Amino acid sequence: MAVDSDRRTMLIALAGAAAISFSPVLYMFSDTNPSTGAFYRMLYALPALALLAYLVRNADTRSSRTRWLAFGAGLLLAPDMLVYHSAMIFIGIGIATLIGNSQVIIVTLASWKMFGEKPNPAILISLPVVMIGLALISGIADSNPYGEDPIKGVIFGVVGAFFYSFFLIAFRYANKDLAPVSSVQFDATAGAALGLLVLGFLPLSGAAIEPLEIQPTWPGHGWLMLLALLCQVGGWLAIAHALPRLPAAHTSFAILLQPVLTLIWGYLILNEDGHSQNQLIGIFLVLLAITSVTLYGSATNTVDSSA
Repeated sequence: MAVDSDRRTMLIALAGAAAISFSPVLYMFSDTNPSTGAFYRMLYALPALALLAYLVRNADTRSSRTRWLAFGAGLLLAPDMLVYHSAMIFIGIGIATLIGNSQVIIVTLASWKMFGEKPNPAILISLPVVMIGLALISGIADSNPYGEDPIKGVIFGVVGAFFYSFFLIAFRYANKDLAPVSSVQFDATAGAALGLLVLGFLPLSGAAIEPLEIQPTWPGHGWLMLLALLCQVGGWLAIAHALPRLPAAHTSFAILLQPVLTLIWGYLILNEDGHSQNQLIGIFLVLLAITSVTLYGSATNTVDSSA
């Protein structure tokens, strides 16, 4: 029975990762600017998450402080979503998603510094590999690299990875009590929506970020609604439910599936196939580093931590 349960949970995790992998494709189909797409994917997810949170309200025993921490984690997610969606425009969905997933390296290093969780040597070896890979992806060694502005895409991707890393750390502590995932997800999504609403009206044109467009358009917002329900609600809830219940090796595989699938969808669906040889080498190096850290870079606690 335990084997059947693990298999069922693994299928849930893989289904969640596969669903999330389509979010960049659906965003590109929406033909909205990054501020608009990032905000509305959160806003359209809130009603469904609110309903699910209401249905399990009796099982949610978190304190108000813990709930506000989840909301604050969402505020950290807001700038990540904004620059991540911008990076897709500048360098394509595959590379933008791959760079964003380099958060696994940043989280491991941050946990080492903040919580005394000493990393495996794999993390230290991966750092120069990622830096070389990002340099190649940026196109500085090419006369005609792939992407509207690959250097800006790499910069935005790295900034997003940092914000995503600290979101994950805050979100981890916001759910120390393992509350119903829909409730925690609702709090974080509400925080992200508010943060993106504020960012959407800031004068960020100097950073090549267009302001939020409040007026919905069709069919663009139809794609954003599908993104919100399939990925922001369904995909993330499946992942959040399954990962704490899986062995570490299965968890690592499920996490890695999403960026790999997004790279494939970018090639097959959006025809992102014009990368230079140097950029392809860079993609391979970053993917190799992320894989090695995810599989072999687990930390060892040197201080007591109940998270």
